[in-house]
Amino acid sequence: MTKHLIPRHLVCELRSALSYTRVVNLIGPRQVGKTTLVRDIFDRGKFITLDDEVALQAFNEDAYGHIASLSADLDDAPLIIDEAQRSDDLSLAIKRIVDVNLRKGQFVLTGSSNVFRTANVADSLAGRMRTLKLWPLTAAELHQKPACRLIDWALQETPDLNGVKVEPTSRDEVIDLILRGGFPETRQLPHKQRHRQYRDHVDTIVDRDVADIVRIRKTDALRRLIDQMAARTGQEINLSELSNALKVHRVTLEQFLDVLRRLSVIHTIGAWTSGEGKREIRNPKYHFVDSGIGCALRLMDDKSFEPSRDPTALGGVLESYVFNELLRSSPFQERDVRFYHWRSRDRREIDILIEAGSDLIGVEVKASSAVKAGDVKQLKWFAADGPGRSRRFTGLVFYLGTEKAAFGDRTFALPVSSLWANIEWTG
Repeated sequence: MTKHLIPRHLVCELRSALSYTRVVNLIGPRQVGKTTLVRDIFDRGKFITLDDEVALQAFNEDAYGHIASLSADLDDAPLIIDEAQRSDDLSLAIKRIVDVNLRKGQFVLTGSSNVFRTANVADSLAGRMRTLKLWPLTAAELHQKPACRLIDWALQETPDLNGVKVEPTSRDEVIDLILRGGFPETRQLPHKQRHRQYRDHVDTIVDRDVADIVRIRKTDALRRLIDQMAARTGQEINLSELSNALKVHRVTLEQFLDVLRRLSVIHTIGAWTSGEGKREIRNPKYHFVDSGIGCALRLMDDKSFEPSRDPTALGGVLESYVFNELLRSSPFQERDVRFYHWRSRDRREIDILIEAGSDLIGVEVKASSAVKAGDVKQLKWFAADGPGRSRRFTGLVFYLGTEKAAFGDRTFALPVSSLWANIEWTG
């Protein structure tokens, strides 16, 4: 890689996928670095972008013929098609080609949404296509550290706190990471320009990217919804109340939310259920994907999180930041995991619940510089007397201090910096 580029953890996954599958479908938010990534790691092959209207027109007229012509002399190199979702006919043409040609690593497709929108086409490519997602930069990538392995560490038979390394990181430094976000170019700008750029980024999503997925008449309502989701990050949402606030039908709101999920603007995490029935709330929780965009939409700066301001302002933002860091690290763990949240009707809750087979990791996020015994009480109850009592359960509290601590019964307090500091363990 050239020296000015930040190495991305997904490079190894991408190279590996090309060795065993015919099509690699690389998706992720606009301007997150997909094009830079594929152009930087391939020193051969052919690159074409459907942002070029001439190229797009050629694909629309004869996608199969055009692809066949472009890939005719590539031997074992890939054909890289950027912004692939802009062509409606591309997916069927690629399916037709790879059904006949069995060579691995034929195509790398990039886009802000999945080009294989038709379920039967995607299903028919099972075993022939790998979809990878490139997220905004993680803190580990920004610090040029290996991918975070905290999930694997927490799933060990006996997690040893000595294996978790932390770096002296102040509250202000964590807040700066949150405010800047993870978009490679925009995060480097001064505050005022960064906010403008991020808001322009959202306008581009609404005005252009949405049209690649579905036709929406009320784009002003969609824009207002994005503002609302930024303000409600880390929260469960009452869809009826939100639809009334936006003055759109609930069906329309659900369509909007689906579009924002597919464009990687928001995450939805479902409610974990233990089978104990009516005592558990089953509403999903929503997280804004990038903290920098979310803060820009809310006009937040470092002064917004001063102790004299709203003491709750940082809570949801920090929870979403930790969630996103853990989610982006999940492809690099040894075990497959799923993310949930949990809340009961008697007001007990766990911010993030990570499930790996019969194992569970409960995560609480505290916007404070100290962790007390009372802060882990909920995790200990869940493990000993609550729905997690039949599982092997590890409890983690992430906070804005600098010291790691063990509270017994597989329960630990970790500074946020542990999300990018090296993990030393034998797993």
